Amino acid sequence: MGAADAVPGVSGGTIAFISGIYEELINTIKQFGPSAIGAWRRGGWRALSNHLNLAFLVPLLAGVAVSLFSVAHLALWLMEAHPLLLDGFFFGLVAASALVVGQASNGWKLWYLVPLLVGLVLAQALPGMMPLVLLIGNEALVVMVAGCIAISAMLLPGVSGSFLLLTMGLYGTIMGAIRSLDLGIIVLFGMGCMVGLALFSRLLSWLLRRHHTPTMQLLLGFIAGSLPVLWPWRELLRYQIGPEGQMIPLEYRYLLPADYAVLTGASAQVAGVVALMAVGALIVVLLNRHADRRPIDTQLGAEKE
Repeated sequence: MGAADAVPGVSGGTIAFISGIYEELINTIKQFGPSAIGAWRRGGWRALSNHLNLAFLVPLLAGVAVSLFSVAHLALWLMEAHPLLLDGFFFGLVAASALVVGQASNGWKLWYLVPLLVGLVLAQALPGMMPLVLLIGNEALVVMVAGCIAISAMLLPGVSGSFLLLTMGLYGTIMGAIRSLDLGIIVLFGMGCMVGLALFSRLLSWLLRRHHTPTMQLLLGFIAGSLPVLWPWRELLRYQIGPEGQMIPLEYRYLLPADYAVLTGASAQVAGVVALMAVGALIVVLLNRHADRRPIDTQLGAEKE
């Protein structure tokens, strides 16, 4: 999840879903709130640990943190040195994950097309709306709002928080702060993330509990709508310059490999890209085969809001 969240265009939420931990993750995050104080008062630290599902959350966060400072660096280097191959791998991974989400839905009704289309439209529209965040003006507030939006996006399969940061012009700022341990920016960004997690996890948990299949269709729309961003052979048509000189992509033209080679004069690397697409899809199949998708009926789901 950490490596996926570091790469623009890929969502850690997608990795959580195909590995079978998505709903448990959402319900665990939701537990952080006033109810945790009540659990601690009733049963002490052991009850608090069970309430917050720390046996699940601590290893997960440790893996994300280690990845952000290790594997994510490799992913970022590949993004610069071998962008076609990296895009191909994640395109295969995300495309296969759309099939996983589709299989998770129980039954089908015609009106389920509505949340599916809403997800498709939002996935396409969100990046174009992100530069508006910069109009807030106050730098500290911009970083906090960016954290709130990015972490909310990271909880959605198919919606890349890193890509939204890129369209805000803040991707380089945040990743640079993580690399250099700039505590000022990290703290502000972290505060925004905490607000986003607290609010959005509760919304998602409620939707999954009350409207499971339509919510799955919404998530499927998000995933399908994110695929064009990962298509390896594309041409940037329109962009703007961010406040720190970053190039913020706004519009692409999607090409066939032969057209890409003619346009750029470089190899389309078709064999390598297709092979890595297959590898990405195979990883999803293997993860999904071993994923436990039984709904959790522990106190995480039993707690009343």
